[in-house]
Amino acid sequence: MGVVTQAPTERTSANKSIEAGESSLAQVRLGTSGLRVSRLGLGMMSYGADPGGGWSLDEREAEPIVRRAIEAGITFFDTADMYSEGASEIVTGRLLRKLTGREECVVATKVYYPTTPGPNGRGLSRKHVLAAIDASLERLGMEYVDVYQIHRFDPETPIEETMEALHDIVRAGKARYVGASTMRAWQFAKAQHVAERNGWTRFVSMQNRYNLLYREDEREVIPQCVDQGVAIVPYSPLAQGYLAGTRARDGRGETRRAAKNPANPALYGRPVDFDIIDRVMDVARARQVAPAQIALAWHLHKPAVTAPIIGATRVEHIDQALAATRLALSESEISALEEPYRPREVIG
Repeated sequence: MGVVTQAPTERTSANKSIEAGESSLAQVRLGTSGLRVSRLGLGMMSYGADPGGGWSLDEREAEPIVRRAIEAGITFFDTADMYSEGASEIVTGRLLRKLTGREECVVATKVYYPTTPGPNGRGLSRKHVLAAIDASLERLGMEYVDVYQIHRFDPETPIEETMEALHDIVRAGKARYVGASTMRAWQFAKAQHVAERNGWTRFVSMQNRYNLLYREDEREVIPQCVDQGVAIVPYSPLAQGYLAGTRARDGRGETRRAAKNPANPALYGRPVDFDIIDRVMDVARARQVAPAQIALAWHLHKPAVTAPIIGATRVEHIDQALAATRLALSESEISALEEPYRPREVIG
C-alpha cells in the first residue's frame, strides 16, 4: 500500500517539537480552518458510568486523568451523544467547567446513533440532527460546541437534508465548525460537494479509524482529506489496546476496559495483526519505552495526521501519550513497523 506523504502546513512545527524534545504540547490548526487544537485529543468515551458496559469511569475517577491532560496542554476533547447513553457528555461538561475555561478548550461531539426510542431517534434527518444538538448542549451545559460531527454516513437520508441542517446549526451559533467520521471517500466527497454547491458549511475534519493494524484509509480517504485541507483526527490509535500490549493472542485483556469490553473480532486479531504487534514490541524494547508510545509516535510521524484521539483510563496513559510526542522514530523503525501489514477489507 502507498503511504501518504503530502504534509499540511502545521506539520513542520509539530515535527520540530518532537525532535527537540520539548515538554509543551504543540497547538496546530484543524485542517485549513482557523481553529487550533492540541497535537493530541482526549477521547471522553471512557468517562460517564455506563450501566451496560462496566468499564467506563465515573466523574470522580475521571477527574484526575482529565486534570493531568489539561495540565499537559491538551485542549481538544472529543465525545458523542451515545457514549454511555449521554453520560459522557455530562461528565465532559462538568469536568471542563471545573478544570478549565470554555474558551480554553475545543469540544467536539457527534450525532447519528440512537439516543431516543422510535424511528426518528437516530440517523441524520433534519428532525434528529436539530433535536440532537439541543440535547447534547443541555447535557454538556454549554451554549455551543466547537466541532459537531456526524458519527457515520446515513444512506437513508438525502445528504442535502443533512448538510443544510448542519449549516443551520452553525448559523444559529450552536456549533462553530462541522466534522465527519468513518465513511467512504465518495460519500465524504458527495457531502462536501453538496455543501459547496449550496454555500453551506463544509466539514473541516475527518475522524477515522487509523492505526498500525488498520491502514485502509491510506488508499483514498486520507489523500482526499490532505488534498482538500481537511484535518485527520484518527480514533483508536492503539487499536482497542492491541498496540499497547493489553490484549493477548488468546483474547485475554489486561486492563479494565480490555477485560470487560472484548475487542470486535471483525476489526482485530488476525495473525498478521500480531506480527505487527511483535514489531511494536521489538522497537519498544530497543527504545526501553512502552509499546503504546511507539504506536502513537508512528501516528505523529504521519504528515496527514493532525491530532490522534487518545483514550485514557489511568493518569499514566496521559503521560505515555505525552512521551510519544517527544519520540522521534527513524525511517528504518517506521519501515519495520509498517512492513508486515497486509491490505484488508474496508470497515465502516
